Amino acid sequence: MRARRFVPLREFARLATSPLIVMLLVASLVSAAVGEPVQAVVIAVMVLMGVILSFWQSARASGATERLRALVAPTATVRRDGEWREIPQREVVAGDLIRLSAGDLVPADARLVASRDLHVQEAALTGESAPVEKGEPGGAAEHGDLLYLGTSVTTGTATAVVYATGARTELGRIAASLAKAPPETEFDRGSRTFGYFVMRLVLFLLVFVALVNIALRRDPLQSLLFAIALAVGLTPEYLPMIMTITLAQGASRMAKRGVIVKTLGAMQNLGSMDVLCSDKTNTLTTGELVLERSVDARGAASDDVLRLASLNAALQTGIASGLDAAILARQAPELGDVRKLDEIPFDFDRRCLSVVAERGGSRVLVTKGAPEDVLARCALDGEARRAADATLDALSREGLRVLAVASRAVPERPAYGRADERDLALAGFLAFADPPLPGAAAALSALRDDGVDLKVLSGDHAAVARHVCGALGLDVTSVLTGAQVDAMDDRALAEAVSRTSVFARVRPEQKERIIRLLRRQGHVVGFLGDGVNDAPSLHAADIGISVERGVEAAKDAAAVILHGTGLAVIHEGILAGRRAFGNVVKYLLMTTSSDFGNMISMAAASLFLPFLPLLPRQIILNDLLYDVAQMAIPSDAVDASYMRKPRRWDIALIRRFMFVLGPVSSLYDFATFAVLLALFRADASLFQSGWFVESLATQTLVVFVIRTGGNPLRSRPSAPLLALALGVVALAAVLPYTPLAQDLGLVPLPVPYFAVLAVLVLSYLAVVQAVKVRVFAREERLLG
Repeated sequence: MRARRFVPLREFARLATSPLIVMLLVASLVSAAVGEPVQAVVIAVMVLMGVILSFWQSARASGATERLRALVAPTATVRRDGEWREIPQREVVAGDLIRLSAGDLVPADARLVASRDLHVQEAALTGESAPVEKGEPGGAAEHGDLLYLGTSVTTGTATAVVYATGARTELGRIAASLAKAPPETEFDRGSRTFGYFVMRLVLFLLVFVALVNIALRRDPLQSLLFAIALAVGLTPEYLPMIMTITLAQGASRMAKRGVIVKTLGAMQNLGSMDVLCSDKTNTLTTGELVLERSVDARGAASDDVLRLASLNAALQTGIASGLDAAILARQAPELGDVRKLDEIPFDFDRRCLSVVAERGGSRVLVTKGAPEDVLARCALDGEARRAADATLDALSREGLRVLAVASRAVPERPAYGRADERDLALAGFLAFADPPLPGAAAALSALRDDGVDLKVLSGDHAAVARHVCGALGLDVTSVLTGAQVDAMDDRALAEAVSRTSVFARVRPEQKERIIRLLRRQGHVVGFLGDGVNDAPSLHAADIGISVERGVEAAKDAAAVILHGTGLAVIHEGILAGRRAFGNVVKYLLMTTSSDFGNMISMAAASLFLPFLPLLPRQIILNDLLYDVAQMAIPSDAVDASYMRKPRRWDIALIRRFMFVLGPVSSLYDFATFAVLLALFRADASLFQSGWFVESLATQTLVVFVIRTGGNPLRSRPSAPLLALALGVVALAAVLPYTPLAQDLGLVPLPVPYFAVLAVLVLSYLAVVQAVKVRVFAREERLLG
């Protein structure tokens, strides 16, 4: 199966065709068509910078992914021209005869021709953690004669004929589902909705102002230019660049933590996420089994059980098991004069493994395996069996994985077989745990405090999942199993999903169904997965997260790739996403409200003034200087209170903020008009100069009020933002006195005007603070 590759032209086209980008490009073309080349170039440059920065981030993330992929170059052993050769996996074709042994990756879908003691690990494809037995048609193997691309051989040898490669394999079928367009993410949906909102507003304003001015018998060309200048002034042309810079800074910080963020939209999706779905392994637990207890049949501690189990584990040559590793890590036996005589391999019918060893002339058969199967081979009276069952039940309820250990003396004979696994003496049980990751409970608590719910989608037994998750603080009042999920229709499951935190024995398709239902309920869902079987769920989530050691399909489907494991690094990404999006929201609230207020003022003034309130070039310069002042917003801090909840696009809030604060800004503009006309008897040039300075001062300095949800005097802005905003206001104040003034249509202002201006600006900021507090108190969801 070929992994999805980064196609530069396709990626650039995707970034350049969002509604907001298209609207800004149209504004640039219209500006050029009506004789405003400077504004056309400014808009085009801002759009191009935003698209290029987003493209660069995607390309850089793709390059990092390719470097991870290049670390592994899979090969296959095939028979060509009468001899066995090792060739790159990509050169394997249908009809090839392949040879496999322990440790090999299966290079294609194939049918067995011959095999010996073959067990295959299919976890990447099916999610099942235990290897499965394979064999030729008609044999005893319960899992058939088919091998699949992406699986691996754990024990045994085999020869097989390839019948499918690439997209025609079972793995390819899963990949085909990933070729479909992914569901629209929260970032995409918010960007599209905001773009359409601004587009409708711009078109309405353009038509309304043009018609009114023409109806008043103003010069048609000047009226059209004025209307276009108003409309262009309302378009947030710096938004793509500021959004890109802000999100890119967050992605860059995450890269230093070993996290690859493939797209900038993934940063905002991380900040918006309110549900994270994941398996417990490598998220809550280490995935490495540890021996917790060695007990006899009645539950008392017993070293004899561990001694026998370590002898079995040391001598067996079958499947390399994490359980054996845990046993030997606790106690490696001193074999000394112990001689191994025979082995009865593990299989999935008996679910146990036996070895026969000799020491000092005595022969003993030691068996370990699934408790139910070992107990069935033991000679136990009624009371002893009840005691053993009670011990086993108690260990299982604690969420421990249990092995039974038994033995018996055997007579001398050349070989031993399954028939000798009878009348065993039960030694006891070994109990294993998958220990929690260090800091898992704290990370889980931190996520919960910051508004993110974790839902565990586990393939483990319900008792194990309940015990582990309950110990870490998850609600395990209701644990849904895969069988229960299948028995529910979507409506019933949607209700159950909303109140359930732990799911056990769930298959890949059930995970995807749960994710889709959560999204349908309005949640922004993240999914952490690393197997092929996780790829559809990664594709279906708002934010797919995989790990460096994950399979290619999972890494390709994910938007974020982690170098480490655990919830702590994901929590950091969530906070980084919220911080980045918080600064984007600041710009949106300030720009839309300030621009809308200015447009109202200019449109209203044009109705009663015998001249234009601002010349088109003054509108464009005003807008340009304002946007320059906001370029430092990405460097600003975000309120701690803002970081405590998931943050999403809220067009209703932006619209409300614009429609409330915009008119407030216009009221102060009207006050400025009155002062200029009544006190200073302003002509056209003086009026335009005075309003140019006042409008730029109010809409630029308001950044210090809107940037925080609290008291602006207690929240310090970043040094770049402070310097740039004050610098732009100072520049506006001195422009009427510079040689550029004549070309811009500006004239020097009377000194007393600046005293009036100071009163107007300070009172405006105070009113904005009062209005802002009321709007945010009602909203409760943005900026504090």
